Amino acid sequence: MTEPINPTTKTTFKSMLNYQWIVMNISFFLFLALIAILYIANGHLTDKTIRKINTTQRELKELQFEYKTLKADLMRRSRAVEIQDKVAPYGLVVAKEMPVRLVQENKIQNHAQDISKENIQK
Repeated sequence: MTEPINPTTKTTFKSMLNYQWIVMNISFFLFLALIAILYIANGHLTDKTIRKINTTQRELKELQFEYKTLKADLMRRSRAVEIQDKVAPYGLVVAKEMPVRLVQENKIQNHAQDISKENIQK
């Protein structure tokens, strides 16, 4: 016993793909085409952004290495021994005795007293 083939299924599918149906749904097809274009453009934009990020990360790593190198060089050059060696040809040496402190407090107080006496006399 064979089952009969349903002829209505073929006819409905065939009738769905006719010229009138396509014309009636042209706006839907255009909408789908627009979405496809936007999807492709978004993919390209994402790839471009990822390439920029990778380039920036590489530049950042290079700048970090350069910063660390310069910082280490500066730390080495700013040591007391290095500074003494660099200024020795100019006759500058480290003092062996403690520096003398000069007191100027009396001059400031005397100057303030002279100003107040002038204001009183006027």
